[in-house]
Amino acid sequence: MFKLSEIKELIKLVDGTSVHELEIENDGARLMIRKPGKAEVVNVQAASLVPTYTQSYQPQVQPAQGTPGGAPAAAAPQAPAAKEENYHQIVSPMVGTFYRASSPEKGPFVNVGDRINEKSIVCILEAMKLMNELEAEVRGEIVDILVENGQLVEFGQPLFLVKPE
Repeated sequence: MFKLSEIKELIKLVDGTSVHELEIENDGARLMIRKPGKAEVVNVQAASLVPTYTQSYQPQVQPAQGTPGGAPAAAAPQAPAAKEENYHQIVSPMVGTFYRASSPEKGPFVNVGDRINEKSIVCILEAMKLMNELEAEVRGEIVDILVENGQLVEFGQPLFLVKPE
């Protein structure tokens, strides 16, 4: 069962992002938060849900509409793309807060140029006050870090670019 304080915190987090729907299951209880306009919270018993995610994040971008004067509008910003097609993206398996280090006093898990292997911890994702270490699951070199420390990240959002070995 979810605590009221946890639900309130999740609603605030979802409200401050572009996420429109969040669904979490914990001990057989399922919590779904949806927006636009007003957030709905639904808490029901459900069968186990297994989160799945892809390693390739391609946001859906609507084509730009023309402006009233007939001039085309500026194109919508795109998500950071791999500079080369062979880069591997390490993506977020959940909605949470991204942390580069285990504590403010410690150095980051990885920096650009670091070599990693499949078991290397690259960051921590905090969700519902739980700290989840994220393993690289790929061997290679960190080419780019796509998010800032302390930033709220979405499910499937690219976090790192890796040049695989």
